[in-house]
Amino acid sequence: MSSHATDQARVIPLRPVAAAAAPSPDAAASPPSGAGEPREPLWRHLVGDVLRRERLAQERTLKDVAEAARISMPYLSELERGRKEASSEVLAAAARALGLGLADLLALSHGELTRPGRTHTRRAPIGQERPGPGRGGSGSYEARLLAA
Repeated sequence: MSSHATDQARVIPLRPVAAAAAPSPDAAASPPSGAGEPREPLWRHLVGDVLRRERLAQERTLKDVAEAARISMPYLSELERGRKEASSEVLAAAARALGLGLADLLALSHGELTRPGRTHTRRAPIGQERPGPGRGGSGSYEARLLAA
């Protein structure tokens, strides 16, 4: 090894990055400053919002739902706040504890993503729309994107 070698790796950014900007934990979800595009929501935030909204609509406690789902109360809280990425098994258990199926949780999260107040949703390119059983149905292009 030569004495001129450094211990630093060379990093080649895929996108232009502001030199003074320090990356945040959610930096992958936000566009570079000045890009003009609205921020894409993170999946864990959408799912967490749906879980919390459904639990509160049923007037149930974190403890009650966590016990029914057989997950810890702190972990369920972390899921609802969008701080943890849950496995499909954990999401299915939480949904089941709320009387929902995993498909219901997906559909409700999809509804959050595509609700009219959001300005940036993923749509099929023009000419590549795929038929499905109604807008937002399980056969729609958007639902398949989220399921992938």
